[in-house]
Amino acid sequence: MIKALFTPALLSAALISGSALAADYDIDPAHTTVLFKINHLGFSETVGRFNTFNGSYSYDEAKPSASAIEVTIDAESLDTNHDARDKHIKSPDFLDTKQYPEITFKSKGYKGSATQGTLTGELTLHGVTKDVNLAITKVGEGKDPWGNYRSGFNGSVTIKREEFGVDQMLGGIGNDVTIELFVEGIRK
Repeated sequence: MIKALFTPALLSAALISGSALAADYDIDPAHTTVLFKINHLGFSETVGRFNTFNGSYSYDEAKPSASAIEVTIDAESLDTNHDARDKHIKSPDFLDTKQYPEITFKSKGYKGSATQGTLTGELTLHGVTKDVNLAITKVGEGKDPWGNYRSGFNGSVTIKREEFGVDQMLGGIGNDVTIELFVEGIRK
């Protein structure tokens, strides 16, 4: 469930970044966050994140539809700020991270402008691959104080966890998982 939430968001954020010419970027894990939230008992939303991931993307501001991104998330890096809950989510009841240690996203296409659009790609979570659509918004780009060129963007997607085979406790825990991405990349 948590895997599915983070992966799409990370991927969409990375794809939307722009530059004057076609360029390749590495996702900067120190300045990127993949969050997810899910309803808990109809009373509140539980928020979590994945702490370990890597990925890269290419983007051409003149031709955004040619952009591409790939992201891999370490499912064991799930963190909801509660050890017992994290252990349960990583168990076979939910993400089964021993059997499915990675969550991946690979883009298939992008529609929109250089600053806003929809990123489509394949999200693989819990051994199931599904197409997802992420809403992406570019935040900015330019040189940092150390001479690197960076781009940043936000993205979001809501998935149904049962579609990825994560269907335990649907009565008490929501089926919809919202993934929010806050991505920063460094041009190679």
